[in-house]
Amino acid sequence: MSSKHFKLIAGLGNPGETYSRTRHNIGFLVVQAIAEKAKTDFNKTRFDATYSRTTLHGQDVFLVKPLSYMNRSGPPLRQLTAYFKIPVFDMIVVHDDMDLTFGTLKIVQDRGTGGHNGIKSIVEAFGTRNFIRVRVGVGHPGIQNRVTGHVLGGFTPAEQAGLDKVIQDAAAACDLILSSGVVRAMNQVNARS
Repeated sequence: MSSKHFKLIAGLGNPGETYSRTRHNIGFLVVQAIAEKAKTDFNKTRFDATYSRTTLHGQDVFLVKPLSYMNRSGPPLRQLTAYFKIPVFDMIVVHDDMDLTFGTLKIVQDRGTGGHNGIKSIVEAFGTRNFIRVRVGVGHPGIQNRVTGHVLGGFTPAEQAGLDKVIQDAAAACDLILSSGVVRAMNQVNARS
């Protein structure tokens, strides 16, 4: 590979039609929106991930959806970043977050997993937490034994009505990280929440 410097934006989710419009798949929906805006397709598959390579803000960026199911998100991302020589701190991971109310966004870096199985898998695969995360709030069902049904469930009509805005806002947050750097993006996005 050349000595080009790449960035990577990964949206977390579960593959297949069954999960396509569920809360757990909001990461997939966000990278899909970024790809559509950049007029690119997820037309390549390697290491159990589908991806697209595009240019955003003059930077070479890979948009990635791991196809390994949420709790095995780490290995495909580890292999892709190793193959394309992308440092872990140049990876942005977009994922659902039950600790935030629906539609709330938070950008974090080098933080704990918050119990998110996809993030746990990535931390295990890389041996570090030093990557950027865009946490997209999906709310909490309030009762622990309803958590799985909540994240694997579809959006309520009220959430559905606001979903496009949430997806666009999260895509814009990724954009801001690329254009202005993570600190400035955190200051802007996290202040709104």
